[in-house]
Amino acid sequence: MSTLLLFLPPRSRLRAQGRLLMPEGSGRGVAGDDVYDHVLVDAAGQIVDQGPRPVAALPRATTVIAIAAETDLGWQRVELPRAGRQMRAALAGLLEESLLDDTEGLHFALEPGAAGGAAAWVAVCSRAWLAQHLARLEAAHVFVDRVAPLSWPGTPPRGHFQAADAEVGEEGDSALLLQWSDGQGVASLPLAGELARTLLAPALEQAGTQWTATPTAAAQAERWLGVAVSALTPEQRALAVIDGRWDLRQFELAPRTRGLRTLRQFWRELMQRQWRPVRWGLAGLVAVQLLGLNLLAWQQNRQLQQQRSALTSTLQTTYPQVRAVLDAPVQMRRETEALRASAGRAGDDDLETLLAAAASSWPPGRGPVDALSFEPGRLVLSSSGWNEPQIEQFRSQLKSEGWQLDSAEGRMTLRRAPRAAAKTS
Repeated sequence: MSTLLLFLPPRSRLRAQGRLLMPEGSGRGVAGDDVYDHVLVDAAGQIVDQGPRPVAALPRATTVIAIAAETDLGWQRVELPRAGRQMRAALAGLLEESLLDDTEGLHFALEPGAAGGAAAWVAVCSRAWLAQHLARLEAAHVFVDRVAPLSWPGTPPRGHFQAADAEVGEEGDSALLLQWSDGQGVASLPLAGELARTLLAPALEQAGTQWTATPTAAAQAERWLGVAVSALTPEQRALAVIDGRWDLRQFELAPRTRGLRTLRQFWRELMQRQWRPVRWGLAGLVAVQLLGLNLLAWQQNRQLQQQRSALTSTLQTTYPQVRAVLDAPVQMRRETEALRASAGRAGDDDLETLLAAAASSWPPGRGPVDALSFEPGRLVLSSSGWNEPQIEQFRSQLKSEGWQLDSAEGRMTLRRAPRAAAKTS
């Protein structure tokens, strides 16, 4: 099971001086709107491919996750109303005073497990920007299963340092940007000046904070922080979203899966790590069923062999002259018929038996038959002068005795009824 991580290029922003703010690792190598930086991860969690590619040349994967840059997301903590299907409209009215942009142009996403009547985090971004990327990818048959943030509110506190742009500080260092997330929210803080140090003063003294930095910013981050930080490439940092639960594809941007895509989506979800016990259980159930079917087939085959052996033994015991047994029921019937014939007894296919059956069912007042013909097992009588009620009476009487009468073209054919039909009658 492979996973394709796509970095959505961030929206350009201007500082007060007019310089572009492009955090390191955001949109790396992007030469145009149709080029996306990607990371391909195999089932073992190892990176097997990475780098910028045109959307048409992106590798195929079982799951596709688009990653939004931290600078493109805003976070609001609100008490969710009990609005049901009207939650999106309710959020727009609830957050209207807290947001600078028009809520009609914004997209909202609730944190996993959020329910009406409880406090929850709401991620906010540009709806047109996100919808444009999703449409462009789907047009190239790259179906995004989930849109995830690169960082989200939660514990433990995390701080990640990366180069902000090409600006150089007083000591010759590149300007750094700190991506901070904790239980109070998410923030992107430039390290120029004392604002970041003032806001994070409690966190700087708190144990348990996870500090990371891109390899190019690690040394400068350690000087600013005063402690060692772990070097983490943007690709390695992005691996955390695979097991994350956040999904920004909600409300009007929720995926609409039908037909084969629905089955594909179900299979992807079933192959997630949290469903591994269920997969093992289903595999065990199928194995038990197959084992049970094979055992039942073996038992039935053994019983069939025993019945065949019993028939063969009965045939050879009753008729010792039979040496080779090919079809025990047929051979037994043939030997029985031979004994009957040698004893001078009439069988079901003999003329005497057929004439006796016809005589016992002959309609009262009906004279002798005009003509007849015989072949083993079948007696043909002339029906000239017979009316339909007489023929039907004759047929019914014979049927009750286990015989079958067919009438056509002035002739009546008498034969022994099949065994199943004789039982039914």
